[in-house]
Amino acid sequence: MTYMSNLVEKELSYRIVGALFDVYNNLGGGYQEKYYQRAVSKEFKNRNIKFEEQIIIPLSFKGNSIGKYFLDFLIEDKIVLEIKAANKFYIRDIKQVLAYLKATNKSLGILANFNRNNLQFKRILKGD
Repeated sequence: MTYMSNLVEKELSYRIVGALFDVYNNLGGGYQEKYYQRAVSKEFKNRNIKFEEQIIIPLSFKGNSIGKYFLDFLIEDKIVLEIKAANKFYIRDIKQVLAYLKATNKSLGILANFNRNNLQFKRILKGD
């Protein structure tokens, strides 16, 4: 079996990344994160990709609420998508997605960074 055939949620990931590139190719770089998020939402609708956005995920400790997370996107109840608009990926961004995966009990997250020069994306698996 090859590496590519073992990818988690391969087809859905390709559809998501395709939508992200379409947004970047049409908007370009240099905008605030919120504008990319709005454009991604519209593109997902255009492509009939089912998603929820700005989902509140409660965080608790021994049955007591200690805070909450806000997910940018949960796609088809399978993949967490976090949008950034920064110069590069930071380790804190990867840790943020890993925390979201743990809190939602999902296996795969995609971190997308719309920067001035290009679109970067990283697939993040829980346990990596």
